Amino acid sequence: MLSTVDLTLRAGQRTLIQDLKWEVHAGECWCVIGRNGAGKSTLLRCLAGLNQSSKGQILLRGKELSEWSLEALARERAFLAQSRVDAFGYRVIETVLSARHPYHDTHYWESAADHEIAMDALNLLDVAELAQRDVRSLSGGERQRVAIAALIAQDARLLLLDEPANALDLSHQVSVMQILARECRRQQSAVIMVSHDLNLSYSISTHALLLMPDGSYLCGLKESMMQVNNLSLCLGHPIELIQHHQQVLFLPQM
Repeated sequence: MLSTVDLTLRAGQRTLIQDLKWEVHAGECWCVIGRNGAGKSTLLRCLAGLNQSSKGQILLRGKELSEWSLEALARERAFLAQSRVDAFGYRVIETVLSARHPYHDTHYWESAADHEIAMDALNLLDVAELAQRDVRSLSGGERQRVAIAALIAQDARLLLLDEPANALDLSHQVSVMQILARECRRQQSAVIMVSHDLNLSYSISTHALLLMPDGSYLCGLKESMMQVNNLSLCLGHPIELIQHHQQVLFLPQM
C-alpha cells in the first residue's frame, strides 16, 4: 500500500531519518516510536503529502505521491494532526461531513449517505450527542474524538495519526485504540500512528518503526522491534518489560 525508497528527512543541518526503506501493507497497524524531535511528526506529514522530503521517494499503491491529484489522494489517505485550531464555529456534524468532500465530484451538498456515514462515525467514537454543538465549545478530549470520527468518515484505506490518544481519558484511550485496530482488520486498512504510550501501542499494533537518535531506524514486527534494548536506545532511557498474565507492560526504570 505504501513504501518509501531511500527517504531522508532533515531539519536544518540535522538528519532526522536517513535512507528509510519501508513497506506498509493492508491490514498492518504500525506505531512510530522515537524521542521528542526524532522526526515522527515530520515523517507523518511527508507521508500525507504535506511536507517535502530531503531525498528519496514515497510511493502510494506503487505511484509517486506527488503524482496523485489532491482529490484522489484524499480518497486514499486520511491524516490526523497532533493539534488543530478551530477558527470558526462549525457544528460537530459539519466538521465530520467535511471529510466527505473528496467524494462529492460535481455535487456541492452532502447526500443522505454522507450524513449516515458521518453519524455512524460519531456513534462509533461516542460523540453522537454532540452533533449539533459548536466545535469550539468542546473539551480537548471531545474535540479529539470528533477529529478521529472525521478521519473514519473519510473512508480512506491509509490512516495517518499523530498521537491519536492525545487529551483522551483512560477509557477513551483504550476504546479509540481498539477502534483503530478493529477498523484496520475489518476494512483491510493500513494504520500508521505516532504514540508515546508504549503499552497502548504494543496492545494494538502489528508492527513498529523505531527512529533512532543518529538518524538510523529499525522496522518490523512489534515482537521483534519492541525489545527493551531497542526501546532503551531509541528513547534514551532504560526500559523494563513485565509480563502480567497475557499482557506485556513496558516501564521506565526509576
